[in-house]
Amino acid sequence: MRQGALAYGILALLLAAVWGIELFLVPWTDPYLTDIVIRVGINLLAVMGLALVLGFTGQFSLGHAGFMAVGAYAAAASTLYAGVPPVGGIVVGGLVAALAGFGVGLPTLRLSGDYLAVVTLGFNGIIIVLIQNSPALGGAQGLTGLPVATTFGLTFTCVVLGGLFIRNLLVSPLGRVFEAVRDNEIATRSLGIDTTRAKVLAFVVGAFWAGVSGALIAYYRSSIFPSQFQFDRSIEQVAMVVLGGTGSLSGPLIAATILSALPEVLRPVAQYRMVIYSIVLIAMMILRPTGLLGNHELSDVLKRLWQKRPGARSTAA
Repeated sequence: MRQGALAYGILALLLAAVWGIELFLVPWTDPYLTDIVIRVGINLLAVMGLALVLGFTGQFSLGHAGFMAVGAYAAAASTLYAGVPPVGGIVVGGLVAALAGFGVGLPTLRLSGDYLAVVTLGFNGIIIVLIQNSPALGGAQGLTGLPVATTFGLTFTCVVLGGLFIRNLLVSPLGRVFEAVRDNEIATRSLGIDTTRAKVLAFVVGAFWAGVSGALIAYYRSSIFPSQFQFDRSIEQVAMVVLGGTGSLSGPLIAATILSALPEVLRPVAQYRMVIYSIVLIAMMILRPTGLLGNHELSDVLKRLWQKRPGARSTAA
């Protein structure tokens, strides 16, 4: 009972902080800075979903941007053709992307490793081609005329809800099953656990949050285009998860924040920024081959640092 009340209290505090920033700080902040922060938040949603699939379940997916595209176009179509308000459109985008995740995951997640990567990469390409050849979805010209509704408050409300949902999922018994599948799928199956069901469920949850991320993109600039969801976006998200640590949730979120903001920070040296960006990626992998946090969470690292501080032992004594 107390843990449940504490969880709801933390959720209320986080949401109050988000909307406090939205109401009292964002109006006085440089719009360019706000734009960067919102785009970082959108990336965080997609990356936390991929972290569940790749990091905790061990399924190498290269088609995560395809689920973002499904969510974005489902949300946009629901608004343009059915009059669904943006908040409802975000839910629709997430649910349709989750349905796509189930449709892709059920027949393909009996595969693993390179084979699964190729299949998911093909899915990403198929989604883009279908959109480009669908007049109802605007074809290669994209969809325009969408309401602009994605704000700092809405974006980070989704980030908070998504982060807490996935974190609670990971610390549940089901989360232990995900990790067992990642570590040794054959041994896990020998215990009578349906590993395919666990992988499909992880895929569906990851696709849902990718769809929410895509829906936020749709309502951010009032228009969406197929080129926003090419496979290079999927590869960037995989890089964020790997650089953050494939056994961590907070690590990929930190990496996503750094790598999303880095191109903007390097804009004053525009002609060299992609070179510097690449050097940073290489240096991070050489210095931290297991990722920024490895298989640890940020809270664990901070706890260790707190325990190692001068006078910690005397205080504990």
